[in-house]
Amino acid sequence: MTRDDERMQRAQQGVLVGGLADVPGIMAAMRLTPSMGTHLRGLADELLVNDYPGATISRFDRETLATAVSAANDCFFCMDSHAEHGAALLHGEEFGAGLALLDEVKRGDFAGFDPKMQALLHISRTVGGNALELTAADVEAAKAAGASDADVQLAVAIAAGFSMYNRLVDGLRAQTPPVTEVYRETAARIAANGYSGPPGGVAPEPVR
Repeated sequence: MTRDDERMQRAQQGVLVGGLADVPGIMAAMRLTPSMGTHLRGLADELLVNDYPGATISRFDRETLATAVSAANDCFFCMDSHAEHGAALLHGEEFGAGLALLDEVKRGDFAGFDPKMQALLHISRTVGGNALELTAADVEAAKAAGASDADVQLAVAIAAGFSMYNRLVDGLRAQTPPVTEVYRETAARIAANGYSGPPGGVAPEPVR
């Protein structure tokens, strides 16, 4: 079965838990209570948008880590939406190239990335699966490839945070769209304003 087939199969699943708002994916969890939405959006900003002291990886890199963890957890809403969010940070020809690279990440293929990102992707996928399987050698490999301590911290934090988001979406069996293009408009807004910001605005130049 291809990823597209799996996505369609997931999209056809009915909502499992009653009392949810009629919205897709993580938005259903964000509307469980008003403060839940505030905190879930705020955490996404901390993990993916806001400055992190000592980090050398870009917002695109951080969205890539979120995409990789979500793909490993087979959470189609999160992997597809964050791939679009990452690509929206790029401009011109970089957009298509970035989206193609993120499609490879969904399949677990990291060959298109430099050694530093490959090492951080490995760390995130490991923590997302079984955190106790992360080794000192994994961390040292990332640092030898140019990652800072802060980059490793972010890779671990993104893995932990998105494993939670993934399980909220799929545990509730929240609606998941059958196609990825539906995320594009929201992705442009998030590129401009982050996860807690107001709608509208102009997307920033990418930080690479």
